[in-house]
Amino acid sequence: MPRFKDFQPKGVIPATLLILNDDMSIDEKQTRKHLADCALVDGVSAVTVNGHASEVHACDFDEQRRILVTSLEEVGDRVPLINGIYADGSMEAAKLAAMAAKEGASALLVFPPNSMQMGGQLRPEMAIEHYKRIAGATDLPIIAFQYPMAGGLGYTFETLLKLFDAVPTIKAIKDWSNDAMLHERHIRTFQTLPRPITVLTTHSSWLMASLTMGANGLLSGAGSVIADLQVALFRAVKAGDLSLAQAINDRIYPLAQAFYAPPFLDMHNRMKEALVLLGRVDKAVVRPPLMKISAEERAKLQGALKAGKIGKSGAEGL
Repeated sequence: MPRFKDFQPKGVIPATLLILNDDMSIDEKQTRKHLADCALVDGVSAVTVNGHASEVHACDFDEQRRILVTSLEEVGDRVPLINGIYADGSMEAAKLAAMAAKEGASALLVFPPNSMQMGGQLRPEMAIEHYKRIAGATDLPIIAFQYPMAGGLGYTFETLLKLFDAVPTIKAIKDWSNDAMLHERHIRTFQTLPRPITVLTTHSSWLMASLTMGANGLLSGAGSVIADLQVALFRAVKAGDLSLAQAINDRIYPLAQAFYAPPFLDMHNRMKEALVLLGRVDKAVVRPPLMKISAEERAKLQGALKAGKIGKSGAEGL
């Protein structure tokens, strides 16, 4: 049973990190603290666990369940929890969805199966069947994770429309199309359908530009470090206060440049290191194949945090 019945995904939604011990086991105490640091920021509308940011690719079923359960124990009565559904097989995805519903998640973030990478875009029925299997396991609201088309895992515009018709529990997309023209088309079309679909941008490397197109929310791993700045930017854009939005964006810019530099896959690795530099967690351990960043990169992160005036308890001077 969801803790927040009839939850509608919108607003500012951080995706949290997974804090690990030196032996790569889960540091539950520090993970809980980090979760609360993000989830309880004024203006945050929900929080996501078991996503890219929490290294879901390297966590087994039991670990994912434990992450969700402890997250619900920590903040579940105060903020909705969105649980990632990351699986190559549709039957396994449905099993994860049923678990999330049973434990008390308020919504699901459904990743595209990597098994569709080699031509799945030519078979839209594959995506539809995947989502139908998940929706058959629970009636929780679903956020469809839209990837860039160039990587082979993005859904075509037409496939997304078919998905929305076939699976009414899809309430939003997490838009990582990485195509500004297509992103704006998603926003203008999906949010004005007879059954509107919220566009949650995850274009955190160009967040202000994305939000000015009209996205009704954001779901971002960078929120694990700067949730307060993201809330401030979202509010300023929604209020039409361009000067304030630009001033906030000036503070986000250095960190976005550091987080999303090549190789892109190190983004959440860098976010962990930023939390250590800020004194919010004790260590930045990652599970392979991810590897720790260099001392040189760590110094760049330190400079970016200083440039953005980001301190231990959040952005200063908001």
